[in-house]
Amino acid sequence: MTDAVERPDGPNVEEDSVVLDAKGLRALAHPVRVQVLGLLRKYGSSTATRLAERLGVNSGTASYHLRQLGAAGFVEEDIERGNARERWWRSVHRTIWFNDRELAEREPEAALAYQQSVAAIYTLRTQQTLNGLQTMPRAWRNTFDMSDWALRLTPEEAGALYRDLADVIARYRRDTPETAASAPEGAERVAVITQILPELDAPAASPIPSDPRDEEGDPTS
Repeated sequence: MTDAVERPDGPNVEEDSVVLDAKGLRALAHPVRVQVLGLLRKYGSSTATRLAERLGVNSGTASYHLRQLGAAGFVEEDIERGNARERWWRSVHRTIWFNDRELAEREPEAALAYQQSVAAIYTLRTQQTLNGLQTMPRAWRNTFDMSDWALRLTPEEAGALYRDLADVIARYRRDTPETAASAPEGAERVAVITQILPELDAPAASPIPSDPRDEEGDPTS
């Protein structure tokens, strides 16, 4: 439930995006906070009580994590909806970029915790969609896809692949409160999750011998 992503080639940051620094990375090194941000982006402003119900935690826990996110600049009070009885919160940014390799090396534990939280939430989102797949309208069931392709690339080619995918996705309508209001009839929120996973333990291709006898030696020699 997060739009946090990692780019291999440096930021191309939109107005409503933020690049993680050390303080922000440490603040997001907790799965509940990553989920809170995702919920605020998906459903809009909310209270600690409402968020706690969605997350299955008590309201005190949700309130604590909201305060931590607020101190790090990721959420703020929605003063247009809040009142003396309850505080409403909203996300400050629509997207988070994490692309500082030096930061990841300086804060390895926080970086790993953040990335593991994001990966776990991606898995949760996939499972939630699967659980509801049979009750979806047929048109949307037909769009559901889980595919993987095994490629053999250099690091440079993998970076180019990411940029190509990002360019394709950028051609489509982002989900924001503004675009939701003006989207055509029938448009729904769709999550596109890209993963480029280096598998360095896979064996390299064996060279094809030019002569079959070369494989085990020439028996006549």
